[in-house]
Amino acid sequence: MSVKPKLYLNLYWHMHQPDYRDVLTGEFVLPWTYLHAIKDYTDMAYHLEANPAACATFNFVPVLLDQLEDYTRQFAEGKIRDPLLALLAADNLDQITAVQRQLIFESCFKSNHEKMLAPYAHYQQLLTVFKALVTQGEEVLDYLSGQYLADLLVWYHLSWTGESVRRSSTLVKGLMEKGHGYSLQDRQALFKLIGKLITELIPRYKKLQDSGRIEISTTPHYHPILPLLLDFDCVRDAMPDAPLPVHPQYPGGTSRAKAHIESAQKSHLQRFDQAASGMWPAEGGVSHAALMLMAKHGISWAATGEGVLTNSLRKQSGEESLPPRQEYLYKPYRITDSTHEIIGFFRDDNLSDKIGFDYAKWLATDAVKDFVAELERIHKNSNPEEHAVVSVILDGENAWEYYPYNGYYFLSELYEALAGHPHIELTTFSEITGRLKTKPSKKSKKIGLGTLTTISAGSWVYGSFSTWIGSPDKNRGWDLLCEAKKSYDQIGQEGILNKAEIAAAERQLSICEGSDWFWWFGDYNPSHSVESFDRLYRRNLTNLYHLLKLPMPDELNQPISKGHGHPAAGGTMRRGSEE
Repeated sequence: MSVKPKLYLNLYWHMHQPDYRDVLTGEFVLPWTYLHAIKDYTDMAYHLEANPAACATFNFVPVLLDQLEDYTRQFAEGKIRDPLLALLAADNLDQITAVQRQLIFESCFKSNHEKMLAPYAHYQQLLTVFKALVTQGEEVLDYLSGQYLADLLVWYHLSWTGESVRRSSTLVKGLMEKGHGYSLQDRQALFKLIGKLITELIPRYKKLQDSGRIEISTTPHYHPILPLLLDFDCVRDAMPDAPLPVHPQYPGGTSRAKAHIESAQKSHLQRFDQAASGMWPAEGGVSHAALMLMAKHGISWAATGEGVLTNSLRKQSGEESLPPRQEYLYKPYRITDSTHEIIGFFRDDNLSDKIGFDYAKWLATDAVKDFVAELERIHKNSNPEEHAVVSVILDGENAWEYYPYNGYYFLSELYEALAGHPHIELTTFSEITGRLKTKPSKKSKKIGLGTLTTISAGSWVYGSFSTWIGSPDKNRGWDLLCEAKKSYDQIGQEGILNKAEIAAAERQLSICEGSDWFWWFGDYNPSHSVESFDRLYRRNLTNLYHLLKLPMPDELNQPISKGHGHPAAGGTMRRGSEE
């Protein structure tokens, strides 16, 4: 009697923050790396630690790891270069500057108020007082005391503390029960705990990896979209009529793409004692040339979006219509050229977006039941001679602030339900690629494997690059970068800079090549986010010119984009397909 095929489930959590540091000062301009570290990266590790039968894959972008290690060094050296974090442990909040007070007011109410502020009466009172005063003019805020600032700083950091930490830390429990009147000792104790949580993060994930509980993959180092570095024209695969930047190509893009991949592999080996087998290319951005470049550098598998697969199948067949989704989505694909091969996995947009956007509004038990029922339906309708492979891929950090208790009950029940299911097996991408190399016995089933002879370039968002290029604001951002890269190349050829100066300039260029700046350009994004990322992008380009010992172009004094939209999840996440 033959063995009934299983459904292999790849849960893939992508962890990423762009580089928030000013290269010239070393100061962190925005606090999101350490805030997500103490809330989301801690909780996501905890859920795997707490469920020994579960497994998953995590993608850590090297530039995120760089920043986590930077914070670790700051705590070890006692020199904090993040102004908001430093204020948490400041000796006397009655004597801080007006700029520091403004930073606290601007920062410490930034969160999902429904889930992270309103549940806490003392925190809500702080907001009520602030709103009452600010309506009378910002100068009235001067009446707020150092004690008010202390309580606000503590509550902001408590609200950004992971649920697993809240349940295990007597310090956090005590501070939340105390509610107000926090002393310097209270603030310094919380500050010390934050340092401990951040310092332990990379070792925690490495331990999970070494015990076989998780796989860890990587991304080109500073999160650039490789296909766009290689060829702007690839945009037209999915967007044939899209306007493109004035510059026809990104100068020297191939060498820059190689540099990001090679640096990522070096980073991964250094942090996790093994080379990365797989890669989530930034934004799931792929083209045939980009995938072959990854394969050439030792990457055996890569993952991207469902839209890329459907566009590629249409391109390969020459037909607009496709067979039912069930027939083509739930298997990996072999992608080759004359000398290299890589295995591609494709995101199930429906299931991934349910976790990212929909289940936050459900009771955890009902959400898990629905998710498992969806998988059971896929399993029931699968080819009876093959194991189905389902890839659920999404942001591993931004979704949880929209869930009650940072997704604690949802994730706990999800792992428990999946780990104990008779027909669903949690697995990793490398386990699947390993099984593809093993010939099944006569009684066992095989894993289905498709072949793609061509790839339609695109990303996990809509199967295109519309989130990063093709609109006036985004194209202007690219043109500013292209001009800066031309200056970088020229200075390099002239031999003006010494070795250390060249290294500093290259690092700054790498930061400018990241995808996040282009993500936020556009009127559909919220104005406060667009403003902060626009300003930081222009600051990065300005720093690059400074490091090249060149005058800054006047154009960098003008905002690139403004924004006035109200997207879901504040714009930090998108759905894989257009609604």
